[in-house]
Amino acid sequence: MIISDRNVLVKLVHQLRATGNRIVFTNGCFDILHKGHVEYLRQAKHYGDVLIVGINSDTSVRKIKGEDRPVMPLESRLAVVDALKFVDIVVPFDEYTPVELIKLIKPDIHVKGGDYQEDELPETPIVKQLGGKVVIVPLVEGYSTTSIIEKIRRSHGVNCG
Repeated sequence: MIISDRNVLVKLVHQLRATGNRIVFTNGCFDILHKGHVEYLRQAKHYGDVLIVGINSDTSVRKIKGEDRPVMPLESRLAVVDALKFVDIVVPFDEYTPVELIKLIKPDIHVKGGDYQEDELPETPIVKQLGGKVVIVPLVEGYSTTSIIEKIRRSHGVNCG
């Protein structure tokens, strides 16, 4: 389910929590969905009952990844992640970090991939302040959107750097 209205999101999360559901949140660009993303999201779901995925807007991705990203527009990225059977709710966000979404959702568990360290995440303090826990899951080696894009560019003779 894709939810863009934050008021609707807050009401739904409140209802889910009231019925005893454990809320898991994660976020990312999810530009070109690959096996690494799928396994990461599958692992995240194991930490609770409801998996909410925040997806960076196109503007936010450009700030993080550069002007040539995202490859896929937000609507496409939302639809593809929403289609995964273990993802319950998908939410777009414009901010550089998911801190504002975390304040609204108040997840029991915030999951990030192994390319991050808990103490380096700008959202760790707010997750803990709200009573949640940060979990770092291992990456699936050999999968990276950036490396996929570079491989495509090289195969078409486009300068990557």
